[in-house]
Amino acid sequence: MKPHSLRKGLLGFRWRGVDVRPYKADGAEAFRDVTRQALFDDAAYSSQLRYFEIGANGWSTLERHHHSHAVMILRGSGRCLVGDEVFDVAVHDLVTVPPLTWHQFRAGPDEPLGFLCMVNAKRDRPQLPAADELRQLRELPGVADFLELPTR
Repeated sequence: MKPHSLRKGLLGFRWRGVDVRPYKADGAEAFRDVTRQALFDDAAYSSQLRYFEIGANGWSTLERHHHSHAVMILRGSGRCLVGDEVFDVAVHDLVTVPPLTWHQFRAGPDEPLGFLCMVNAKRDRPQLPAADELRQLRELPGVADFLELPTR
């Protein structure tokens, strides 16, 4: 991408010249109905801005990383787990996910949940919870009812 380029916005939270990609290539049992778009993904930036969209009743992977996330909800509503708390989220809400903090996003039943997510351009791979970590999360008030994970 040229430093002075423009990518025109399209209908439906899409941008010209930006591919809509699967959320992840593997681990399909750990998430449902999620896509991603890398909006600013260039070596000139120290961060990457991505747009994620979770279909109605879908969810992202329960995971954590060494890097932090800065999230802005652009579309719909839903809930998110950050650490040991579950939050209701809606358009224009800002969510900060600190390093090594468990997090997961879920869309509501009636519409997609779309959000921008800013992360470091160079980052580590996600960590999934081990059985004992998942058990500890499920013991937290309000968290067990939130989690959308297949039975292990």
